Amino acid sequence: MTPKLSIIIPCFNRKQYLEDSILSVLDQQYPNLELIIVDGGSTDGSVDIIRKYEKHMAFWCSERDRGQYDALQKGFARSTGDIMAWINSDDLYCPWAFKVVAEVFTTFPQVSWLTSLFPVIWNTQGVPVNITPRPGYAKAFFKKGYYMMDPRHFRRYFIQQESTFWRRSLWDAAGGNIDPAYQVAGDFSLWARFFQHADLTGIETPLGGFRRHGAQLSAEQRQTYIDQSEEILKSIGGRHCSPLDAWIRRTNLAKHWPLAVLPSLGFTQPAQNIRWNQHEKEWQLRTEYIT
Repeated sequence: MTPKLSIIIPCFNRKQYLEDSILSVLDQQYPNLELIIVDGGSTDGSVDIIRKYEKHMAFWCSERDRGQYDALQKGFARSTGDIMAWINSDDLYCPWAFKVVAEVFTTFPQVSWLTSLFPVIWNTQGVPVNITPRPGYAKAFFKKGYYMMDPRHFRRYFIQQESTFWRRSLWDAAGGNIDPAYQVAGDFSLWARFFQHADLTGIETPLGGFRRHGAQLSAEQRQTYIDQSEEILKSIGGRHCSPLDAWIRRTNLAKHWPLAVLPSLGFTQPAQNIRWNQHEKEWQLRTEYIT
């Protein structure tokens, strides 16, 4: 039996993109889907779109809330799925995402949360315009701020929320909530708590993506996101890499050093990555060292 998948869509005045986001969920025709939409009291016609698809939803509501993460908390509190995720009302999943995610979580019980190593960027029309490969993810690097995109420090990349899925058991172990103290960097706070319990597994398959149209809160509140992420990082005992570390990484100097030297200096960390083995016709989980 396929695992039950709970997808939450928070929404507020996103009529232009909402239907595409809903269809990116429903068109997968996943047989054990729980779709929940929590609207913040939209006045632009978004509710009409939600009603159009309400027969496919486990629950929806439209009422004033305290922001995106308050809406998400309402949705997750209603959810019952074995696997959990959310996508914002202007973003999109890849058509094969749920099938791949279900196969991975079924095949590898040791995987607690999963994200793509090939995150997609969509343009305003929903066309994929960029995929920048990632080498993998490591807790030690998270605690050094590598996944913050802070221009004041060595910049790596975000953990793309639109491509991230997790087991309910991890959600419960991490507190079963999204911290209301962080209304902009709530995802970063959740990742920080997840890392306290399990490694993040990467997969060499695009799963979803962020639609870039310039009106997102992430664009308008970028500095607030970075500041809140800094606070979260400190709360778990993390701190940014040293200026020397940052310089070595920016210049790619470490790539020219013997691999045996890198672990002792902290430049290499193990990451759990999944790839499809074409010869064996199966998913394979590997430990790969990333820098």
